[in-house]
This record gives sequence, structure tokens and C-alpha cells, in this order.
Amino acid sequence: MQFVFHPDALLHRAPVFLVRGEQRPVPEKPERAEALAAMLEARGAALVRPDDHGPGPRAAVHNPDYLRYLETAHERWSKLPGASAAVIPNVHRPWRDASYPVGVVGQAGYHSYDTACPITAETWTSVCAAANSAVHASLLVARGETRAAYALCRPPGHHATRDMAGGFCYLNHVAIAAQAALPVLAAAGRPPRVAILDVDVHHGNGTQDIFYERDDVLFLSVHADPSEFYPFMAGYARERGNGRGEGYNVNLPLPMGSDEATVLAAIADSLGTVRRFAPEILFVSLGLDTYEHDPLAAFGVTTPGFARMGALLAGAGLPTVLVQEGGYAVDTLAANLGSFLDGFEDGLKKGSRGA
Repeated sequence: MQFVFHPDALLHRAPVFLVRGEQRPVPEKPERAEALAAMLEARGAALVRPDDHGPGPRAAVHNPDYLRYLETAHERWSKLPGASAAVIPNVHRPWRDASYPVGVVGQAGYHSYDTACPITAETWTSVCAAANSAVHASLLVARGETRAAYALCRPPGHHATRDMAGGFCYLNHVAIAAQAALPVLAAAGRPPRVAILDVDVHHGNGTQDIFYERDDVLFLSVHADPSEFYPFMAGYARERGNGRGEGYNVNLPLPMGSDEATVLAAIADSLGTVRRFAPEILFVSLGLDTYEHDPLAAFGVTTPGFARMGALLAGAGLPTVLVQEGGYAVDTLAANLGSFLDGFEDGLKKGSRGA
């Protein structure tokens, strides 16, 4: 198993966001990745620094106006009189076909659906580093160089749509990684078909948005019921895909407070759907915020439970790319990822012996 991480992902540090009308510190902070990287090195993992895969993988998923905005927003914002240190929108796009603003203030609202994605001078560097990590892990698996790879990405990505940031997410790393694998599979004469299973406590609304009309990428998400939980307006079971993508989008919302057994049963159910789809690669949006003591307190997965989750996912018997998403209990993040990897790697070994 390979582990991919670029230290530039640590540079981004967003200041504040709004929670119920109050400014609060952003919990998505560099210490999350620092703790995970330190744990990986302590267990003997060699952290591979990804190549710079250039703008192509990002452009294959995200709108060009959006990418230009992310790259240039902070510099343009900083030239405004009285501007804050970070780009934070004070308007939001009222409808999908709204006119595109010329100035950065309007573009900030056009390309942000909440206030949780402030842009600093380091944001673009960090999100590109994270995207490169995801692409690198994806290509290692798609080319058959390893059976499994883990991309330590931060900021996370699964809430980012084609052209909007939200939920601490700017670029959708798992979508970029999945898209990058498809031509590699096709060139090798393998079916260009992959599955993405999101096990973060929040629905992967950005990933859903990107692949909603496609049948070559199966998207599944196990998450807390969005009726009163972020992202509120996506993640319902009735959302099944559109056009060619109908039936290839599967949401399994669970009640707030669901215990470990319920969460793991939903993941097992999702893996049954994955097996029927028969993808060449399984991508996992790995959120550790399902932890029982995460600040969000939505699910009840224990530290030993993450080992069971890892074993479940390895038991699918597929080449797998793990992409780090949420998880905000910084003091226990390392223990939870370590437990997950123990179960996952043990499952890989059992699968290898079985073969």
C-alpha cells in the first residue's frame, strides 16, 4: 500500500466562518493533516510526495471560470480598499444560470454556496497540492503499481461542485482522482468504470453534482440525514441521478445519532451495490467525522470500529484509492486513521491469501 502527501497542503489556514450567525474559528486546520502524517510516519509508512500533474486533471472536472477564480481571487481581493485578510463572500448565487460578475466580490458569491471556504494567499497552493496527491494515488492504482493507495488531502474536497466551493472544500479531490483514472483504464483495455463510496458523516454533494448524469462513475454516500444537517439541500434517497446517470447515484441517509452497527451495515449494503456495478477501482471518500466524539457528534463509530470499517472496504476485493475528507477531533484523528488502516491492511492480506 502506498501513501501520498504533499506538505504544501499544510499552508492553507482559513480564519473564520459563520455558524448560526456567529463567527467561529474554522475547524479544518493544518493540525489535522500534521497529526495524520506524523502517525503514518510513526508506523513506518513512506510518504510519497506527488508529482505536479498540472492543470489538466483539475480542468477535467471543474469549470474554467471557477479555476481562474480560485487561483486569482486572493490577489484581486487584496487590492480592494478595506478588504479583509481572506476572501469571504457577502452574496451568493441566487440561481444556476445567473449572470457572471466581473469583479471579485461578485465572483466570490457566484463561486461559493456558504461562508466556510475563506481564501487566503496560500489556499490555491494547498488545494493544488492536495489534488496532486489524489491524482498521484489514483494513477498508482490505475497503472497497477499498487493494489491500494491513500491520499492525505487537506483541505477536503467532497463538497466542492464543478464551480462552487463549500463545506471547507475548494477542489473535489476524489472526483479529480476518479476522472484521472478513466483514460488510464481505457488505454490498458480495461472497462473505464469506477465507483466512489463516500463514508464521511456529511453527504458528498459536490461529488454527486459532478457525476450526476454519468453512468461510468457510480457514486454512493452513507451520511447523516441532511434534513437538519449539512449540506441540508442534497443527500436524500430520492436523488438517483439524471439521464444516463439515473440509478448510478445512491444515497443512504441515516438518522442523526446512528450507532456504529447501523453505519457499518449501511456501508456493507453499499458495497453490495458496488459489486453489482463491477468497477475497476473503488474510490473511498474517507471521512473520520463519523467518530463518536467528533465535535459534530452525529454518528457513533468508535476507534475500534474504524478497523471494522477498513476491513469491510478491503473485503470488496477491489483496487482501492482512499482519499482523506473530514474528521475534526484532532487529538484522536491519528488513532482513528491508524485503526482504519489496521483493519484495511489486514483485509488486504486476507484477500491476498484467499487469492
